[in-house]
Amino acid sequence: MSASPSPTASTPPAPRFHLPWADLLRRLHWRHLTFTLREQQLFLLLAVIIGLFSGLSVVLFRIAIDGLRFELLGSGLTPAALRVLLAPVLGGLVVAFLVIKLFPRVRGSGVNQTKAAVYVYDGFIPFNTVIGKFVTCALAIGSGQSLGPEDPSLQMGAGIASALGRRLRLSREKVRLIAPVGAAAGLAAAFNAPISAVLFVIEEVIGTWSAGVLGAIILSAVSSVVITRWFLGDQPLFSIPPYHLVHPAELLAYAALGVVGGLASLVFVHLIRFARPRLKALPRWTHYLQPAVAGLLIGVIGLKFPQVMGAGYIYIDQAMHDQYAWQVLAMLAAFKILSTSLSFVSGTPGGMFAPALFIGAMMGGAVGGVEHHFFPWLTGSVGAYALVGMGALFAGFLRVPMTSVFMVLEVSGNYSIILPAMISNMIAYLISRQYQSTPLFDMLSKQDGLDLPSMEERREVETPRVEDALRPYSGPILQGGDSIAEALRHAANSPQGVLLAQDGEGSWCSITKEELQRQVEAGNTAAPLSSLLPSTPLPHVHPDQVLDEALRRLGDAPLLPVVNRANFRKLEGVISLSDILQAYRRQESGG
Repeated sequence: MSASPSPTASTPPAPRFHLPWADLLRRLHWRHLTFTLREQQLFLLLAVIIGLFSGLSVVLFRIAIDGLRFELLGSGLTPAALRVLLAPVLGGLVVAFLVIKLFPRVRGSGVNQTKAAVYVYDGFIPFNTVIGKFVTCALAIGSGQSLGPEDPSLQMGAGIASALGRRLRLSREKVRLIAPVGAAAGLAAAFNAPISAVLFVIEEVIGTWSAGVLGAIILSAVSSVVITRWFLGDQPLFSIPPYHLVHPAELLAYAALGVVGGLASLVFVHLIRFARPRLKALPRWTHYLQPAVAGLLIGVIGLKFPQVMGAGYIYIDQAMHDQYAWQVLAMLAAFKILSTSLSFVSGTPGGMFAPALFIGAMMGGAVGGVEHHFFPWLTGSVGAYALVGMGALFAGFLRVPMTSVFMVLEVSGNYSIILPAMISNMIAYLISRQYQSTPLFDMLSKQDGLDLPSMEERREVETPRVEDALRPYSGPILQGGDSIAEALRHAANSPQGVLLAQDGEGSWCSITKEELQRQVEAGNTAAPLSSLLPSTPLPHVHPDQVLDEALRRLGDAPLLPVVNRANFRKLEGVISLSDILQAYRRQESGG
């Protein structure tokens, strides 16, 4: 992705924002109204508007995909052989031309591109990227490339949000934050699952949140789902059969499913890691042909297994209702891994969510079928295994464990499946972490020459705390009611240059031994120590607080008292700037 300057880069943050609503008010005949909103209030209102526009764009996107699939592959579940071979080839040629000549920013799934907009380009996403993503991904998925619409919907929502934020001249900070708001709206609309979308954006795109940002993300996700359900119905993506845990021993089968999911995710990631940089390094003229060649190979697979072409939602539903033998399900999972890898590494724009769900469902159904074959007394539903398999592959492949669990719950609407989902998802996630050090999206960003923040690394970093840096206080604790002479006598043998004192209310202050000595030499011995203490007491910290908080509070103070949370008069130690720096050095060195 080439750097583009953000049009908001020179816009200073404004504490208040005055909306240019004059023309709109004239059209609506609301001339008696005047809108002057604070930017935070506007941000929440804008989140709803972003959700509405993102929901509409996703509705049109899905209609475009279905329409193109109908035109290119026909209306049957088993397309004609000639269409299966030619549609992805022709679609690949057109997509490659559009990507290289007109829309170079639409490569990839859309997740890393949105992260780059947040962390590199101050939230700037050109609106032609939204148009390009819509056109190229609809054509790619509709022609049979093994990709999905969710990740592109995420980027389109982020692009819509970025455009609106720039149009309304929001501050740089708000424009940077508004892209994740649109990302959540686009993903929620595509998934028809607002909770999973919110969690994914927090877990993978921004990594943290404040109350204002979280509120905006939730508002945008909910409003986009409302629009999607209004136009396309409120049915979930999949029709889930009822689930009940038949026997506790069945949990062992779900644990085995987690192992299979973790291993399958490793194969999937390693294929992409190996092939993608090698194809990118080929001469430029080959990039015009790579999507077509990938389409041809997918078409060859599709002659025997047409289910691997496109997003494959209908086939996931069939697998959940036990319409395939377990051997067929296993082969579908394997060929979907191969076909999706071919599509993605060739540079064809499209998402990885739907393929991950497809692979997980087929893999889970296969494990459930094997269990029924060898242990018929365990009569659990194959659909439940397919559903849990979706979450397991998702957790291992995309490394978003919280999102994967809530996705299973949200798609199924059945809380009783949470125990198998948690077991399988966590096992798959841990296997992936153990044998694949870099998560998929971090790996892709490094291949593209971008050093985007790793949200997984942020979650895993142990933040140093005050208790890791504090040192004992070896001096006396002076009292504000003591005379200056008494205070100096208490401090006479103390090695501490800076002494701590408490005023009458128990607040902490600091004073130097040199200052006491000067007062005594000046003959000011009978005055109370409180007359020397500053009017503003020292801030204090607690042992469990992070060092960043101690550094923020330290300011120009020589040291901070570290006090007990249950008794502010009880001193646990002291901390200074040098103590904080030493703690950070120990962390960097692994000490």
